[in-house]
Amino acid sequence: MKLLEYEAKQLLADANIPTPTSVIITKSSDLPITFPSVLKSQVPTGGRGKAGGILVINSLNELQPAINTLFALEIKGFTPHTLLAEEKLAITKELYLSVLIDRASSSVQLIAHINGGIEVEDNTDFRTWSLDNPNFETLGQELADYYQLPDQTFALQDLVENLYKCLIKNDATLIEINPLVLTTDNQLVAGDCKMTLDDAAAFRHEWDFEQKPTEANFVTIDPAGNIATIANGAGLAMATVDAAFDAGLKPANFLDIGGGANTKTLLKAFNKIVEYENLQAIIINIFAGITRADEVAKAIVAAKEQITNLPQLFIRLAGTNDEAAAKILTDEGITIMPNLESCLAAAKAVVHG
Repeated sequence: MKLLEYEAKQLLADANIPTPTSVIITKSSDLPITFPSVLKSQVPTGGRGKAGGILVINSLNELQPAINTLFALEIKGFTPHTLLAEEKLAITKELYLSVLIDRASSSVQLIAHINGGIEVEDNTDFRTWSLDNPNFETLGQELADYYQLPDQTFALQDLVENLYKCLIKNDATLIEINPLVLTTDNQLVAGDCKMTLDDAAAFRHEWDFEQKPTEANFVTIDPAGNIATIANGAGLAMATVDAAFDAGLKPANFLDIGGGANTKTLLKAFNKIVEYENLQAIIINIFAGITRADEVAKAIVAAKEQITNLPQLFIRLAGTNDEAAAKILTDEGITIMPNLESCLAAAKAVVHG
């Protein structure tokens, strides 16, 4: 489950991690805002700045037009229900810092880069530390040396320790602070935050976020994965994920649509899947039984029509009503592939060029 920025920052604040002074704005809220402020669209996706979803407001006259603009602005298929108004920080330096669960090594890792901000994707040579049995005093010193901020050693020690505790307490799989801002008065502040919580841990919490935990049969494997998978039946879903790994792809998710899935539930799954930011393809591997192939085909057509950022689909679809399904897809110019192996090969060609 991806949190919105204001939700993530509330959890940071609860963990004694400095965040900007802020106000939440809804369409019906009052506006107790000081100026200048930074007004941010609250949508569960990246790239808000480049898409025009972050505006600097210098006076009350600018505020309402900016609010109207952001509430109407669609970013990667999302429009906000909430805006975040924050104090405008006086920035000396923008850094990158995150903690995450690395599934490949079954460990918690700290990742840093001396350059943060909207171009962070262009960075290479990130520094990584394991947080298994962490020594926060040593980590603070090493991070201060890496950032070339010797006078921030103790602040970074506290920051890393509090980030780690926040990750564990909230059953998070990722907390990314980008940028971590060094202000002109020498304070480290979380300028922006992405946080992903483990849906499977929902029973331990009383979560009340805008996004709700997904069903138990939808599991995020790697938020940075380059392909998504849809299958029916836990065995087939696991086999599809394993085959994708073996083919050199990086599955973002496991999804078993189960029996009796219909167009509505499948569309919900598609909308969840396209939230993965690095997604380049979706592999659909269905052997229809209770879930009919023609119902899956209708959902695929609806997804193509309704989801603007839907990546390329590679479809193996057989079983109950598969002839009707083939006609539905063929009429829309959508190809069914003969088997999973051909889907994987075609997806790999797209992902790896």
